[in-house]
Amino acid sequence: MNNETSLISEEKMMNRTVSAFAKDLWLLMKPELTLLSVFTSLGSAYLAIKVPDESQLIIFPLLALGTLLVGGGSGVINQYFEREFDSIMKRTQKRPIPDKRVSSIEALVFGVLISLIGTGLLLVINWLTALLAISTLITYVFLYTPLKRISTIATIIGAIPGALPTLIGWAAIQNSLSSQSLTLFAILFYWQMPHFYSIGWLYREDYSRAGFRLLTNLDNKGWKVSKQILVNQIILIGVSLSPALVGLVDLEYIPVAIIIGLLFLFFGLKFSRSIKDNTSNSATRLLFFSSLFYLPIIFSAMIIFKIH
Repeated sequence: MNNETSLISEEKMMNRTVSAFAKDLWLLMKPELTLLSVFTSLGSAYLAIKVPDESQLIIFPLLALGTLLVGGGSGVINQYFEREFDSIMKRTQKRPIPDKRVSSIEALVFGVLISLIGTGLLLVINWLTALLAISTLITYVFLYTPLKRISTIATIIGAIPGALPTLIGWAAIQNSLSSQSLTLFAILFYWQMPHFYSIGWLYREDYSRAGFRLLTNLDNKGWKVSKQILVNQIILIGVSLSPALVGLVDLEYIPVAIIIGLLFLFFGLKFSRSIKDNTSNSATRLLFFSSLFYLPIIFSAMIIFKIH
């Protein structure tokens, strides 16, 4: 069986085209998560601008590409370490490494290379921006990745590198951090909880099969998951108001933040109700998709109501 698999792998490697290989490398970078990191990084950088100047015309493209490469590199290295588990899970079996379209060595070299290039680009901006990017990679790859098989705290730890792009963007402009930048970090941190718990609940059987110790597949009835989602959504509503309290945005932003926060909470309540009725799948998908809408809306609102 191993010989047969090896032959199939070699055949795939020999027959792949340059465009197909490039596409697989892009998929290894987890583009959905990586582009989200770029979006929050650029949004935070814009919010950090106090006095516009010409140097920012150079900073923004460097920030976008640097964040893309470091975030993408983290995703590639993560998949290198989790390649055996990805081959077990239905959700990830068709990823480039378990599907033998890209070898594990190719993936590792690619991940390390683009991470180094991305860090170098951010280093051109300033040391703090590069240091925060390195911290993102280290916490994601060497803390969050192994912790998923050890403790449910992994989700909380994983929210740290997920929120760090806000500080990367802020530091790119200010070359320092402040209470204003921490409000952006907090919004992204607490947003991730309902977002990732919804994903975890949808694919809990897959995660169990691969041996991950996540709350979503250890909590059979879903009550703890539901509680965590609602608690974090309520905290998120409060946290989302903080940019106005620290003078980052106008007070007109507050009603928008409250409305979008309550709408997001509504889908969390629907999920909680569905847990009791054992009809959670459709409610979970609604919760997941509502999380995808929340973040661009809240950041757009901050950009619109930014104090200039």
